[in-house]
Amino acid sequence: VQLQASGGGLVQAGGSLRLSCAASGRTDSIYGMGWFRQGPGKAREFVAAITWGSSRTYYVDSVKGRFTISRDSAKNTVYLQMNSLKPEDTAVYYCAARASYRLRDITGYDRWGQGTQVTVSS
Repeated sequence: VQLQASGGGLVQAGGSLRLSCAASGRTDSIYGMGWFRQGPGKAREFVAAITWGSSRTYYVDSVKGRFTISRDSAKNTVYLQMNSLKPEDTAVYYCAARASYRLRDITGYDRWGQGTQVTVSS
């Protein structure tokens, strides 16, 4: 499975961005996909995830109500719609795929896309 992320950029606080992650290759091996982020000097953290089959979603508490993860099965693409962005959302965002459950657990993700920078100015 190969993952191609896109959609980052610079936005003012309160603004919106949509990230995309296109999957190719053995997509039938995917159980779920997630978005993670890594801010300056911080560890990479879970943001949101979605199961490939049922589209069940999971979020970290800090983004609930502001971010929405979704999937377009025809395009093998997962999106992260980010609204009401805050300066603390500034980070490099990564998409990842895994073949098993526990979608919040970073250790089970074995396919990663390149990061995309999201910068939120105050």
